[in-house]
Amino acid sequence: MSEAMVEGVRLSNPDKILYPDQGITKAELAEYYVAVADRMLPHVARRPVTMVRCPVGSEKKCFYQRHAGSGVLPQLREILVPGFDDPYLYIEDVAGLIAMVQMGTLEIHPWGVTVDIPDRPDRIIFDLDPDESLGFEDVISAAHEVRERLETLDLTSFVKTTGGKGLHVVVPIDPVSAWREAKAFAKLLSEQMAADAPERYLTRISKAERSGRIFIDYLRNDPTSTAVAPYSTRSRPGAPVAMPLTWEEVVPRLDPCAFKLQTAPARVAKVPDPWADMHKVRQRLPAGEL
Repeated sequence: MSEAMVEGVRLSNPDKILYPDQGITKAELAEYYVAVADRMLPHVARRPVTMVRCPVGSEKKCFYQRHAGSGVLPQLREILVPGFDDPYLYIEDVAGLIAMVQMGTLEIHPWGVTVDIPDRPDRIIFDLDPDESLGFEDVISAAHEVRERLETLDLTSFVKTTGGKGLHVVVPIDPVSAWREAKAFAKLLSEQMAADAPERYLTRISKAERSGRIFIDYLRNDPTSTAVAPYSTRSRPGAPVAMPLTWEEVVPRLDPCAFKLQTAPARVAKVPDPWADMHKVRQRLPAGEL
C-alpha cells in the first residue's frame, strides 16, 4: 500500500481516485488544499466544522461528521460549545486540512463562530438558492439586491459562489450579538425582499412553492448550522469549489462552473484575495427595526 507525507500528515492510498470523471486523486486533493490554504484558513481555522466525508469518492455514499469518532486524526481538535453536551471538531492549520483529506472529506462546512467565542456569531450568511428554471443572472441580481439593502444599513458584505447553482452573501459582524439576534436580522431582511417582490423571492423552504423563484435561506444563521467554506471542494461531478469573488466580478457573464479544483489554484496565484479585508471590517447589527 503506497503512502505519502503532506504537511506532516500521512496520506494513505494517495492514488485513490476521488473524482472519477476527472481522475482526481487523494494526493491531488491534498495538493489543492496546500495551494489555497493561505486564503482558506482565515475562514476555517479555529471554527467548529462539519465534514462531508466520502471515503470511496464523490460518486459513492457520503456522510456528515462533526464530532470525534472513527477515523478522526489528531490534527482535528475538539471544542465544547455552550449549550451542547458533545464536543465539536475544529482545525488549527494546513495540517488539519490535509488530515480531513486523509479522512476522505470532500466538503468542509464551518460554523459562523470561532472556538474563542463559540456562542456569538461573527458572520451572517444569506444563501440564495434558485429554482432550477432560473438562470444564474437571476441569482446575480438577487445578490446585488441583498448587498444594496445591507449598504443602506451601513453594513459591508462579501460574496462567493457555492460550487453549485447559488451564491452566498456574507456579512462579517463583531461577535457581540446572540444567535437569536443574528437570525432575526437575517430573517427580517429576507422577508422584506420576499414581501417586496413575491414573484421573485420566498423565504419558505418548500420546494413546491419555489417554482420560478429564489429561496433566500436565512436558516444558516443558527447554532450548529453551517455553510460551505470558501475554497472548499464539493462532492459533485466536476470537482467544483466555492470561490470568493469581488462584487465587480458578479456580473451576468459570470460562470460559476468555471471554479474547479483544477482551475482554482491558478486564480489564487494571480488574483488578489477578494476577501482580504473581511477581517478588518468592524460592524454591528443595527438596533431595532430595519
